Amino acid sequence: MGGMILSESNINAAMFKNMVVSAANYLEHNKQLLNDLNVFPVPDGDTGTNMFLTIVSAVKEVTATQSDKVGVLAKAMGNGALKGARGNSGVILSQLFRGFAQSVSPDKEELTAEDFSLAIRKGVESAYKAVMKPKEGTILTVARGMAEEAERQIEANADLNTLLAAVINEGQVVLNKTPEMLPVLKEAGVVDAGGAGLITIYKGFQMALNGEEVIDTLDLSKPVTITEGPASSRTDISTADIQFMYCTEFFITNLKKAADDTVIDALRNRLMEIGDSIVVVGDPALIKVHVHTNTPDQALNYALGLGELSRIKIENMKEQHNSITGLGEQPAEVNKPQKPLAIVSVCAGEGLGAILKDYNVDELVSGGQSMNPSAEDIRKAVDAAPSDHVIVLPNNKNIILAAEQANDLTEKSIYVIPSKSFPQGLSAVLAFVEGASVEENVENMTEALASVKSAQITTAVRNSKVVGQDFEVREGEYIGLLENDIVSHGETPEIAMQSLLSQMVTEEDSIISLYYGENISESAASAIAAKLEEIYTDLDVETYAGGQPVYDYIISVE
Repeated sequence: MGGMILSESNINAAMFKNMVVSAANYLEHNKQLLNDLNVFPVPDGDTGTNMFLTIVSAVKEVTATQSDKVGVLAKAMGNGALKGARGNSGVILSQLFRGFAQSVSPDKEELTAEDFSLAIRKGVESAYKAVMKPKEGTILTVARGMAEEAERQIEANADLNTLLAAVINEGQVVLNKTPEMLPVLKEAGVVDAGGAGLITIYKGFQMALNGEEVIDTLDLSKPVTITEGPASSRTDISTADIQFMYCTEFFITNLKKAADDTVIDALRNRLMEIGDSIVVVGDPALIKVHVHTNTPDQALNYALGLGELSRIKIENMKEQHNSITGLGEQPAEVNKPQKPLAIVSVCAGEGLGAILKDYNVDELVSGGQSMNPSAEDIRKAVDAAPSDHVIVLPNNKNIILAAEQANDLTEKSIYVIPSKSFPQGLSAVLAFVEGASVEENVENMTEALASVKSAQITTAVRNSKVVGQDFEVREGEYIGLLENDIVSHGETPEIAMQSLLSQMVTEEDSIISLYYGENISESAASAIAAKLEEIYTDLDVETYAGGQPVYDYIISVE
């Protein structure tokens, strides 16, 4: 098979497609091993599963694309991964693929060893840029080590087979060092799961490249988890005075020069001189721009020097008057936005969703711990929201990157409030002020995250040492998490919760809220609440039917 697909040791379109499918299959066969590398006893959005669902989305795009040009297929791989990215590991993998694709010209028919090396390097650069605070000892470190080895192999004039074997070997060397870089890995006696997943993918590439037996089919019928509630029908739009009057948005197409980082940075710097609330994202063929300014003509004139303008929209935010101009043929808008600003929130549990809806959240994305939605899932909810400006609440630390990545999939402007729990998300929603500017709401909602303390009670899924604590937890035992750190354990939820709250409640607090999960009865929750009222006589204890999976109780103290 290898001899039929390889051409002078280069990768053509047929081989590239085979490599992507092979990588997905090999990852599927090993995803549970990767999941088991999870160092925490908390039920998690497991790394192996998230990376697998991300690459499945890439496979869908690649197999649906008919082309004999490897550049076209590489772009399909990047786009598919971008849409399907789940969890931090999936988002980073999608950026590795996206950067890889951006280095390959669409009309390129084959990849040489040098092309492959450059693509790996570009992928690493893209992934590092996607993470605000890159942490070493993770998939990023492994990817960088592999890229550096690829460059060394090119200097030694290695062919593709030799290069790939050396890259995998170096990846394993770096992976074995990750416990020395992250204490939590060393304490648990494991290597980084994301890095191990990346090596697994490259081994899948290698299997195809070497002509080994490759399962060329893959079950693509993976469920997409999303629940879209009805859009709000409220139209009570009020005005607000802001520093910059015109919300200006447009696309730059048919670029005179490919939109590399230099071009995008120059555009962003120019816009910073004339406004704020700036979003500039793009690829070599398209740039999306959003800016609040008093001189939209200057923004448009500068952009005209880069290419053609389309989908221009200038909104006078003081008068709430939309003036939409489309250059080129655009589909007519059927449902115009009803609100100046909408809210999308991720949550799991009917009760939690109902609470968010009561406080005017417009769209819900079903997901949370162990059920990370993809960037595409979030994009769908954003596009369904009744505004061109949408605030997104991830409500889980492992969903924040996917929420940020959804910005690349929609024409709307997304503002991600980095909420890491349901209580934080609810606190942010309560800080929302109808009629305030986008900037004011984003600032107020972000500040509100710190006004509430969040905790959860769940069941340990494995035996584990707890870093920073003098106890170990056993599988099946209840554990208490305070801001995602394990601080208590016990044979019953009550024991774990009382120990947890003793470390959580201070004299300044006045309310304890308990959101009980799908496996907890109302009577059981009421009994715990009554006990807590006896302990904390100066605090109000409230219970709500959250209906969430994974967490028996979600707790907020404020």
